[in-house]
Amino acid sequence: MGMSGAGGMRVIGVVHLAALPGAPGWGGEMGEVVDAALADARAYEAGGCDAVVIENFGDAPFTAGRVGPETVAAMAVVGRRVGRELGIPFGFNVLRNDALAALALCAACGGSFIRVNVHTGAMVTDQGLIEGNAFETVRRRDQWCPEVKLLADVMVKHAAPAVATTIERAAEETLGRGKADGLIVSGAATGEAVLMGDLERVRAACPEATILVGSGVDEGNVAGLLEYADGVIVGTSVKEGGVTVGAVDEGRVRAFVGKVNN
Repeated sequence: MGMSGAGGMRVIGVVHLAALPGAPGWGGEMGEVVDAALADARAYEAGGCDAVVIENFGDAPFTAGRVGPETVAAMAVVGRRVGRELGIPFGFNVLRNDALAALALCAACGGSFIRVNVHTGAMVTDQGLIEGNAFETVRRRDQWCPEVKLLADVMVKHAAPAVATTIERAAEETLGRGKADGLIVSGAATGEAVLMGDLERVRAACPEATILVGSGVDEGNVAGLLEYADGVIVGTSVKEGGVTVGAVDEGRVRAFVGKVNN
């Protein structure tokens, strides 16, 4: 199993941003959004995480296509502050599937990786049909920020494939034809545990791939997941009260990372 493909990031913490300008929940004060994001990012770093991923989680409902310029501008404000104040790598996930915005943010803010929910194939989601665009994503990455890693979901959560396929085939195509640097396997929804069988099948199909678990990871299941995965993306289970929209609890992060390193 090669972690070199994702830069050795064993535990990535999710910075769930509050609603940004233009979103229904926008509170009118960018400073508050930045302060909350910085507090979460610092808690992840202090607790021992290897990286953080910044995502516009508070912007629901999401678009199936490109986000607006107001979203990219707001995420850049957060990204620059996080990049200046953290000593660990960071990346972006622009929901629902704006890989080009995420790449642009990396180029402007010094990010190290992006998460792409649908990189190859097509998925039916609550935003409608989302089609992967590996063709453009890989070419723009090579132009704008060639060192940035593409971490791509395989049969992403909150979605179903538009055409019947197997998770093995989806993984192989994302990695091979899609040229992703790493694969992410998740449960059915945010905070829901991955099916161990899915993880085992992706590992069997792509034995040399960097594989991350993208949802539902907690202290109780992380050791078993790391028998097949190279790393995990954690958020909900290390928040205060185990609530996705809560603040990151540094003590919970430290306890979680302790389990990973055991």
